[in-house]
Amino acid sequence: MTERTLTAVDTDRLPPVLPGVAAAAVAALPPRLHKRLDATVDRLTGVPVGRVDGGVTVDCGPEALVSLTPGPTGAITDPDQVRCSCLLSPRCLHRTAVLVACPVADPATHPASTTAAPAKPGGTGAASGRTRKAGRTGKSADAGAGRTTGDTAPTKAQRAAADALWRAAAAVLAAGVPAAGAVLQAELLRAAHSARLAGLPRAESAALRTVRGLRGHRGRQTGHRLADLVEVLHDLLYVAGRLAAGDPDPALVGILRRSYQPDGTLEVYGVCREPVISATGYGGVVTHLVAADGRQLSFGDVKPGGPDRAKDCARAVTEMGSVAVNHAVLARGGLRITGTTVSPDGRLGAGKGVRATPFPGTDWSTGPLAALFARPLAEVVSAQLAVDDPEDPARAGVALVGCDLMVVGAVGDQVLARELAPAVDGAADRAPVPDGPLIRLVPVNAHPVLAHVTNLRRLASWPGLRIRVVGRLDPDRASTLRPLAVGPVPGAAATLRLPADWQGRADLGYDQIQGGHLPPRDPATMTEPVLAVNADAVAESPLWRVRRLVELAVSGGRRAVGEAARGEGAGLAGPLRRAGFTTAAAVATALADESDRRGRDAFGRLADPDPDRYAWAWLAVTAHLAATERELIRSSWTSAG
Repeated sequence: MTERTLTAVDTDRLPPVLPGVAAAAVAALPPRLHKRLDATVDRLTGVPVGRVDGGVTVDCGPEALVSLTPGPTGAITDPDQVRCSCLLSPRCLHRTAVLVACPVADPATHPASTTAAPAKPGGTGAASGRTRKAGRTGKSADAGAGRTTGDTAPTKAQRAAADALWRAAAAVLAAGVPAAGAVLQAELLRAAHSARLAGLPRAESAALRTVRGLRGHRGRQTGHRLADLVEVLHDLLYVAGRLAAGDPDPALVGILRRSYQPDGTLEVYGVCREPVISATGYGGVVTHLVAADGRQLSFGDVKPGGPDRAKDCARAVTEMGSVAVNHAVLARGGLRITGTTVSPDGRLGAGKGVRATPFPGTDWSTGPLAALFARPLAEVVSAQLAVDDPEDPARAGVALVGCDLMVVGAVGDQVLARELAPAVDGAADRAPVPDGPLIRLVPVNAHPVLAHVTNLRRLASWPGLRIRVVGRLDPDRASTLRPLAVGPVPGAAATLRLPADWQGRADLGYDQIQGGHLPPRDPATMTEPVLAVNADAVAESPLWRVRRLVELAVSGGRRAVGEAARGEGAGLAGPLRRAGFTTAAAVATALADESDRRGRDAFGRLADPDPDRYAWAWLAVTAHLAATERELIRSSWTSAG
């Protein structure tokens, strides 16, 4: 046998597997082995992995060596690429457990060769489809069904695929994270595969993200938030339920992820750099850009490496076609690019046909970059929070926003600030907006290898300081921004004094703001620090009770909700009603009641609880909670702080 190097099993080192392949393996496994599957997957964490030419091997015990040979894309796209040496292969526990332990591959990046998940009764056929971007006009195309979707109802195949997704997601919700093991995950993967064949990319994406979230939480992986799993499970049930009911809204179909598309010739201007540290061990840098036509774009260099790589990428050089692009230079300069390719989410490609010519950039006050600061914050926030399409790059928490602020104090690592009013009669130091909100600036990333926290503390030490900020709206917190870069406010005296080679901006993740970059302390321009902070309208409202119930349903399952409801009794709805959240009280009570409801059959015996009614009740609570919190956040940007 080929000599191999052994290491401990790390799911990030195993090749990704297409959902259809993993689902087919679980479906082929004899039912008597289903109960042993999760325990076998857990034991793989201590099993040695061998590196061999063309793939890896996993030693699963005597006479049980599983070999994985990925295809050209680096993923397992065919069942024959995974073999076990035991006598029961391919319907063996070893092979199935290894496939379940592998990361889930993105079918758009790793197209299948010949595989397809086995169909189940009532499932979709082998319909193939492709959708074009729906946009805000409500137009998309479904080639698999041979129709253009405007107000046309989903096809029979799409409704069947959506129904399968609904049933699989409802089962996961009822079970909760601890019980949502490999078998339930396989049902979701199978349904996701059917959704892809039926041309439902949004539903497929939500199902795959749900599986990844379940695995992350069950494995207690760092960086996985329960709130994120709640959000994606809500989207999955919402989309699947409406499509299964025949809703003709084209936004439910979604956008098929496409590769980079030609975009002609572009002139782009650097805004700032952002360090990237992912929960899956990746690190690097992304440079944010604005095109001459106003589009927000990005160019990144993110690879395995974690925090150390993110720190070392401060001046990373990345190839763009035949040009080596220095991210530190690009963030303060510009590029004229021919043969441009751009992804649907605004990422610039770096293929061989791309040609790029550097040119001097502009400061934030001129050219296309000035548009970032042209609108009041309340107007920008309202526009972002009004975006419902999760794939729209203008949605809250993704698009960059710019503003001019005055620092007024600090709470912990948060900088407190107020928005500056437009200049009046050429005044230099503009006053804050009358009755404007108290804005919180929180670190984008608090990792100690990055400079975000240190820089924010430095800014907070100078009450009255005027700063120009580029960052993102935090869509989950009242009047909160996550700043990426800062610069001086044009014409202000009490503002930053940055080095000339910084060209009027400091990237908070990389550049270190020193005491010499701050203006002299002038009592005439300094203000008294704010010591009292208004309560967060979301965090301090009784809605936390609803949030806790919604998250408990996912983390503990239906039984946990029922037990909590019996223990709390009227303590759930009372505070909500007294605070005026009567609808929240009603839907939360309905969920609690449904969690404990069990009917009886014709012989008077207790029947299994109805997963559909419970899933709809949970979906109603989650949807109402999201809408209410979003309205509270929107109002926090217009109310006095």
